[in-house]
Order: sequence, then structure tokens, then C-alpha cells
Amino acid sequence: MTLQPLATAVHRAYTADLDAGDLYRMLRLRVDVFVVEQGCPYPELDGRDLDETTRHFWIDAADGYVLGYLRLLEDPDGTFRIGRVCTANGARGLGLARKLMRAAVAEVQHSPAVLAAQTYTKDFYRSFGFVEDGAEYIEDGIPHIDMRREPRRRA
Repeated sequence: MTLQPLATAVHRAYTADLDAGDLYRMLRLRVDVFVVEQGCPYPELDGRDLDETTRHFWIDAADGYVLGYLRLLEDPDGTFRIGRVCTANGARGLGLARKLMRAAVAEVQHSPAVLAAQTYTKDFYRSFGFVEDGAEYIEDGIPHIDMRREPRRRA
């Protein structure tokens, strides 16, 4: 079954601006994808979701479920860290992850950004200007590679 988005709008909010129900729906999607679907029991809730600078990007379905999600963290050195990029199983192929990534990259275009990509997704992230930054490694049984995007110069 393919789920359809309520609208194709990307929502963005700092954690402090989210209500508990919205945050729960986002965390539920992440656990469904990264823990259950990928069969990878790991500490999905790492505490960074509640940092005051954490930004959440998501796309809703008509039934209230979150269909796509990513998290944007700000590290102390000013580097932004994109992570937890995921799409609900029934909503894949609709371009939702691409839409979320465009929104996040636009927000941090004048700052360095990093991410830890599952290796099979590196071409997807290359399309946003990310390049491999180091050797492939295994994290929680899944091959990953660190990637980096340098800031766009201000005009």
C-alpha cells in the first residue's frame, strides 16, 4: 500500500516548538525504519532530539502519520549534522527524502554540514554536494561512510 502525503509541505521546528504528539510521531517513524525494519537494535533515542538547537523536518500523511523525517543538529564548532533521514515504507519513491534534504541543505548552505550515510545511499547524498570523508565502516551491522558538504560562499 502506498501512502500519500497530506500535502507536500516540509514542516520544520525546533524541539521546543513541538508538541509531544508531533515528536512522538517522528520518533515512531524512526524506530519503525531504523530499529524494526532494518532489524537493528540500537539506542535510537540518543538525547540529541531534545537539544535546544535541534531542528526537525517532516512531511505528514493525511491520517496523521509522519511519512518522511530528518533531524538537523548543530555541533559546538558550527558544523551541522544531518541525520535520521527516513521515509515510511509505503511512501518510498515519492521523492519525500529528496524534498526533506533540499530543505535542510538550503537552511545550512553557508555552513559546513556532515552526515553518516548508509553506504548504499551515498549517491543520493552526492546529489546534494556531499562527498565521502573517510573510509567505509560498520555501524550497528550496517556499512556506513561519513560525508561532508562545504559551505556555499555568500555573494
